[in-house]
Amino acid sequence: MNTAKKFDIIVVGAGHAGVEAALVSARCNKKTALVTLSIENIAKMPCNPSVGGPAKGIVVREIDALGGQMGITADKTALQFKMLNTTKGPGVQSLRVQSDKIEYSKMMQEICLQQENLTVIEGQVKCCNFDKNKVTGITMMDDEIISSEIVILTTGTYMSSLVMVSSTVTESGPDSEPTTHNLSQSLRDAGLETFRLKTGTPPRVLTNTIDFSKAELQPGTDAFVAFSTTTKEILPFNEQVVCYLTYTAPETHRLIHENLNKSSMYSGVVKGVGPRYCPSIEDKLVRFSDKERHQLFLEPESRSLDTTYVQGFSTSLPYDIQEKMVHSLPGLENAVIDKYAYAIEYDAVDPLQLKPSLETMKIENLFTAGQINGTSGYEEAAGQGLMAGINAVLKLDKKDPLVLGRDEAYIGVMIDDLVTKGTKEPYRLLTSRAEFRLLLRHDNADQRLMKKGYEIGTISEERYTEFLSKMSHIQKVKEQLLDVRFTPKDEINNYLNELGYDRLTEGITGYDLLKRPNVECRILLQALGIEESDEVAKQVEIEVKYEGYINKAKKEATRLNQMEKVFLPEDINYLEIDNLSLEGKQKLDKIRPRTMGQASRISGVNPADIAVLAITLEQRRRKRGTEE
Repeated sequence: MNTAKKFDIIVVGAGHAGVEAALVSARCNKKTALVTLSIENIAKMPCNPSVGGPAKGIVVREIDALGGQMGITADKTALQFKMLNTTKGPGVQSLRVQSDKIEYSKMMQEICLQQENLTVIEGQVKCCNFDKNKVTGITMMDDEIISSEIVILTTGTYMSSLVMVSSTVTESGPDSEPTTHNLSQSLRDAGLETFRLKTGTPPRVLTNTIDFSKAELQPGTDAFVAFSTTTKEILPFNEQVVCYLTYTAPETHRLIHENLNKSSMYSGVVKGVGPRYCPSIEDKLVRFSDKERHQLFLEPESRSLDTTYVQGFSTSLPYDIQEKMVHSLPGLENAVIDKYAYAIEYDAVDPLQLKPSLETMKIENLFTAGQINGTSGYEEAAGQGLMAGINAVLKLDKKDPLVLGRDEAYIGVMIDDLVTKGTKEPYRLLTSRAEFRLLLRHDNADQRLMKKGYEIGTISEERYTEFLSKMSHIQKVKEQLLDVRFTPKDEINNYLNELGYDRLTEGITGYDLLKRPNVECRILLQALGIEESDEVAKQVEIEVKYEGYINKAKKEATRLNQMEKVFLPEDINYLEIDNLSLEGKQKLDKIRPRTMGQASRISGVNPADIAVLAITLEQRRRKRGTEE
């Protein structure tokens, strides 16, 4: 056996989680290996050809603010940029781009292959290697041993995966690639619990066989919008591609209902739990039987491909039924299917076995990130991969882990949900999961996280200086608006009349005037002869208009965060604490919460249990004081 190779960190799997984990590790000067079945697999988009969306788009902004790669690559390879929920408040607005799946993957491949300190290894991993309760590296299928201090597993849907179409079950990963049974078995042998999950993908049809005149046009946003603060130019609006919207028809529903028993999901073939928020079309019809039709988006996959992704039409029905279903859709009567839909079932690790750093509790130096942790989505995976990579680096440097609070990032909400509540179905981020979503906006991700990235070393001096300059401009504009007063004689009254307001009857500061609905900061600055970027003007506008709500949310977050400052001892034995409820003892012992705040969010741990914990901690503190 060859044991010559030795790395600081090994990342297994080169999907969206693996890429972020490997890049941040290498950029922090750790000798890193990224193991993948094929270089062509790096950052593939096996499902939807897009990045972002509600909540997810904000995650990409957060990844960028912490020095990750996804946002930069998404901006450079986008076919369309679209800001969602623009008619609603800033707390739910987010960016989504239609990606060129070929160019996205190609760019990520080039970045990984050129990254200093990063070695890309092609091959399949047989198992993780352990010494007692500590990971020591991996063994490849050819029995080559590769050693490391830390291993990060980002295996996606490749562990013991089964591809299913109707009653036909094939041992395979996505796109007919190899799966591995050994790896998840090695984790179980080491004491980790795994469970089965299911997801799926819709058919792809040849674009030139679609009659788009029967579908509704879905253009992008005609404005400069981007994920990364480093992006200065995007694809011009007139060069962006358009997407289309169509709907299921009564014939579609008839075909599905009559053949429901042939679906893998309903024939008993599927053992894993499917996604609640991105279900198969069969599942939609069963769950939402009162709906007459369901939306389907027609999305181009790449400029170099003549294929369209039928979003919302995931299925595991037989090929002949899929043909009839596709042909029942308006505009797709003569469509030619290039790639049929299928369901895939795979092993995942129960995330309740993870620390908030994404290190496993039972096995030291083993981290997991992405779909292996029970999540769905490229963005959720990338966010976890980045955090696992950062915390692996911090652990090697003997520093405390970076744990983001629920009021600091959607990434923090997601990881806290996973390690505190767990999941029994593929977890998807939603704005409704965040209790402080007005604080977790698209526009302020850099304000929330860039300082942390700079302190860790993932944000350059140049980029951080640019950020500080922007913050200085924002503060200056606020001060100018506070200092200036508009009077009944000012020309700004004409603008107010256009908006439906009466003329001013007395003086008012620009700051207070901006609080009025529909009054734009950009217009006020023009009236004052102040030149400022649209980005700064928009930021000031949001912060001033929503100042009261933002301050209220910050106060509530501060109040709740007091419990996050109370750390629970790692050696505490919950099973021996008197007066804890039986369920509370069991849940606390299994999850091993890091703080009192995390303990309070565990399902089954009641307020009385938290009170008992507080008394126990105080008793321990007094006992130590007496002993000293």
